[in-house]
Amino acid sequence: MHRLPDLMEKRTGLVAEMSGLVAKDLAGTLGDEERARFETIDSDVKALDAKIDRARKVEAYERIADASPVTGGPGARDLRGYSVSRALRGSLGGRLDGLEGEMHAELSKGRETRGIMIPVSVLLGDRRAAETRALTTGGSAGALKGTDLMSEAFIDRLRPVMAVERLGATVLGGLAGNVDIPRLTGSATASWVAEDGASSRSDQTFDKVSLSPKTVAAETQFSRRLMLQSNPAIEGVVRNDLSTILATALDAAAIKGGGANEPVGVLATAGLQTVALGTNGAAPTPDNMADLIALPRISNVSSPAAFLTNEKVRKVAMKAKDTTSAYYGIPQFFQNEPVAFSNSVPSNLTKGTGTNLSAVIYGAWSDLFIAYWSAVDVLVNPYHQDVASKGGVLVHAFLDADIAPRHPESFAAIVDAIA
Repeated sequence: MHRLPDLMEKRTGLVAEMSGLVAKDLAGTLGDEERARFETIDSDVKALDAKIDRARKVEAYERIADASPVTGGPGARDLRGYSVSRALRGSLGGRLDGLEGEMHAELSKGRETRGIMIPVSVLLGDRRAAETRALTTGGSAGALKGTDLMSEAFIDRLRPVMAVERLGATVLGGLAGNVDIPRLTGSATASWVAEDGASSRSDQTFDKVSLSPKTVAAETQFSRRLMLQSNPAIEGVVRNDLSTILATALDAAAIKGGGANEPVGVLATAGLQTVALGTNGAAPTPDNMADLIALPRISNVSSPAAFLTNEKVRKVAMKAKDTTSAYYGIPQFFQNEPVAFSNSVPSNLTKGTGTNLSAVIYGAWSDLFIAYWSAVDVLVNPYHQDVASKGGVLVHAFLDADIAPRHPESFAAIVDAIA
């Protein structure tokens, strides 16, 4: 199936060629073969438009059917029977078979792997958080050992959820090489001319959004006995731990990644539009939210947009009052625009002498690309000095991903909110 970016790139090239032929026609230098070429291109563009429309519909249906990225393996495979803990035990025992073995063999084709290849959709379905933690049968994880456990009653630690995908970021999965997405930066313009006057010509200009794989790595530790003795309740715990330690890193990078080894996030994007509250910060107000909303709209961004900020700013918004001492309430404070709250949004920023300042972001989140190149590569290591003498294992997880906005103008931010 044709991917939407490929179709859009092909269409852009054809339209550019058509534009050149039109310019020749206006100059009176268009030949018969070029007129025929124009008609052919026109037909091709119409056919491409139909394909693009179908591809967009499929994307929308897939997003509705599964809000999580189905990457690192064929989306048609039913992975509901996939067991992460069984895959880890198989790797530890040197025998990986069943569905887990099939997926590892399929995902490993043509790739250099460190350990077990686990589909991204298995681990990054809903969980979005991060940490390194140790699971043993004797400590806090001892309650998972083989008595009658109810997996649905397991009490997990408090974790943030991944905000940017929930707001509608565009997920690109199953990538192989670096990705360049063409971007139109300047359009042809129209002008009014006098009778018999010549029109002025302006050309379209292009650049590209580039995405290249960057590796996020995470580590967790648990005992071999836990793997062998626990009932299916351990499956949810292992998935949670492996997924959350990766997903929070992705969320934080999407919001404020600084480049180099990590992606460049929204707050670090060159050309990001900002609303300043003060030299040392100030408490945000509904008027500031209106200013944020205006910036993308003035830049002709018409896609649906939403606010993203942290829980500290939510507290300020809940307490905010108008001139009659009546509470605004969350909807009115944020100008009745959609809003999400996540503690992945930083609250430790500085400006002037102001410290511990918070960010508020408003943007068209579908213009944020999250790209995945690999399945989650998981290495089970029973030989590390921290676990070898105790019979435990360290589990290292690696994921190749990148993040980039389609247009910097799609986002605006406050980075000095006192909350």
